[in-house]
Amino acid sequence: MGVHGLTTFVEDKRNLLQDVKFRNSRLVIDGCSLYFRLYFNQRLDQQHGGDYDAFAGLLTQFFSALAACNIEPYVVLDGGIDPSDKKFPTLRQRLQSKIKEADSLSRGRNGSVLPILTRDVFIQVLMQRGVPLVQCPAEADWEIACLARQWNCPVLTNDSDFYIFDLPGGYLPLNFFHWNNINGKATDRYISARCYTTNGLCRRFGGMNKELLPLFAVLAGNDYGTPKVAEKILDLLDVSASRRGGGKGRAPTSRIEGFLLWLSSFSNPADALEEVSMLMGEGGGNRGQTGGLSSQLWAGMQEYHIAPQSLLARWFAEGKAAPRGQTPWLPGCLSLAAAQGLLAPLVVDAAVMHRVLLIPQVENSRLASSHCSAGAIRQAIYGILLQRGQDVQGPDGRAQENVSPGMRGGRGGRGRGGVHVAGGRSQVSILPAQQGAPMCVEEYDRMDLNLRKINVEAHPPRTPLRLGTLGQAPVEVRLGVLLEVLGLTESAVAPVPLHLRLAVAVTAFWLREAKPTPSKPQLQALVLGMVYGELSLSNQPGATHYQHTVPQPNWAAERSAWAGLDRQRVRPGERRGFDIGVAHSFSQWQACLWSALCLNQLLLRPLPEPHLSWLFSGTLVHGLLGYLKGGRAAESLLVEGSTSGSLYAFLLDTVRSCSSRTNPPPSAAGRGKRGGGRGRRGRGRGGGGRGGRGRGIEEINNRFALLMSDEEFDY
Repeated sequence: MGVHGLTTFVEDKRNLLQDVKFRNSRLVIDGCSLYFRLYFNQRLDQQHGGDYDAFAGLLTQFFSALAACNIEPYVVLDGGIDPSDKKFPTLRQRLQSKIKEADSLSRGRNGSVLPILTRDVFIQVLMQRGVPLVQCPAEADWEIACLARQWNCPVLTNDSDFYIFDLPGGYLPLNFFHWNNINGKATDRYISARCYTTNGLCRRFGGMNKELLPLFAVLAGNDYGTPKVAEKILDLLDVSASRRGGGKGRAPTSRIEGFLLWLSSFSNPADALEEVSMLMGEGGGNRGQTGGLSSQLWAGMQEYHIAPQSLLARWFAEGKAAPRGQTPWLPGCLSLAAAQGLLAPLVVDAAVMHRVLLIPQVENSRLASSHCSAGAIRQAIYGILLQRGQDVQGPDGRAQENVSPGMRGGRGGRGRGGVHVAGGRSQVSILPAQQGAPMCVEEYDRMDLNLRKINVEAHPPRTPLRLGTLGQAPVEVRLGVLLEVLGLTESAVAPVPLHLRLAVAVTAFWLREAKPTPSKPQLQALVLGMVYGELSLSNQPGATHYQHTVPQPNWAAERSAWAGLDRQRVRPGERRGFDIGVAHSFSQWQACLWSALCLNQLLLRPLPEPHLSWLFSGTLVHGLLGYLKGGRAAESLLVEGSTSGSLYAFLLDTVRSCSSRTNPPPSAAGRGKRGGGRGRRGRGRGGGGRGGRGRGIEEINNRFALLMSDEEFDY
């Protein structure tokens, strides 16, 4: 991310980073940088699908450390794809790289692939802890810089673009933010960190004008591309530098330093742009000339020019979405949900760009992508978003038809903060849809080891639902749509504890749609993992206030069951054979859950989201499956007659009943190649007449409720 090679250059120059004792301050945090850094730096599991429970614990420690030092965090997240399309080639390259790295991990080699639900876990933990959060419509760098400048506080990130932004409060690189080693007395604790400001960099180059740094970033190359002329300019710099006295008389030791030395000989960007044009034989550096090199460079420089007032400051003060913080082409209720981090970027991308990027997972690259198993869910999402003739309230408050917005560079304005230009006015081209042509979304996904674009046809659910009036639709209607897509009825999942209903519905969907069909031990391992999560929730420090409701002998038995399950976890360094077929199956389950979470959010969450950090742990589920494949019974890990044992039997029976193919939901016709013909969505089986449930559903639920916190639905 950021300016190519700049991080290495700055870190190699010790005096550009000043040691600080950080405390008693606001801190604007680049959320995406933080969760990437924490997950990878702690070497959490990637090969088995992720250890979300360990990640959640790590996040809790991080924000507790900030609180101990009286540091107020404000987290800003990237949203959807940059509508300007300038960054799209970079995104495709990264996605292709991650496909290769995921394959490398599947073969026991090195790679870095973030598990698919990491971002969702991150947002849930922030909400549980009450950490202020906002999700921008697109890339958040510019919004982060504006907020930090207005508040005069530092930014915490690992993005080298922040070596270019002129921030009075400075930039704290995550590499040097030692949050896990708090220093100082109890009343005056601090975190050791290192701070960068543009003043230090400019002093190193003879007091160069800060306004030249954006031009340096564009010439050196950033996520929006490297100008083809950059290398030619570098080749010409030796002649130019010798003519001008060598750029303060120093010889460059790197490409980065070469650009900075050369630029330091100019007093302002206009002079430097004129010199560039002369070097390239353009004759004159008029930055207004259409299509000229100077004009292109000038446009790139605007990405780093910070506005004096940040609309995010109003968001954090009032919780209201400012015009620049809203997402056009979505109704107000969804625009607000997006800003709150409660609407996945996939939904925003499908609505605004008609294009989505599917996250690579560790799976069998010889089989179809794990995302194919959830194709019907995503087709329903696209169908709801792209139905023709829907009235959606635009950013100006007037109704406008929800047809295909311009999505190939016709957006105008800035590319970073969303679809807007200075002053917050949207510039959007509307392309009328061809009569009779199917509405499609471009999906970028793995095919073998290559990134491929696939046009996926949108399929609205049978239940009528208009995007423009989604906020007024009764919850029963929205829930009906969700369960219709998942192939169930409300009565089928009604006996399930509320916070587990979505997980049960998704697991039943996975059993029907995954290819190859999941085995019985795989299902048992997943359900045991869910039971482990529920026991873990009751085993947290905050759970002590309600443990007295469970008789002490039973509580001890539950703790024993929890410990027995945890012992089956695959530990780092263990020589257990990695089964790529099992990994592929569980990756399909995660893909189904991820798509279902997106659909649930689009429908304004008719079902509460499950506690993701306790729902699935890759090393645990793989270890439990190994235990079961050894010929031992799942029940041997649980205490007979215990609440956890009853919960396991109940969940397993419910999932099997919901996934039964005896009366499968009717197939949705004409799903196109992406769905693979597996998009069955009917009403599923009714809730009655299921064998094996004579234990008394109400009794199981009542006993299970004793394990759960009164505050489990706070987020």
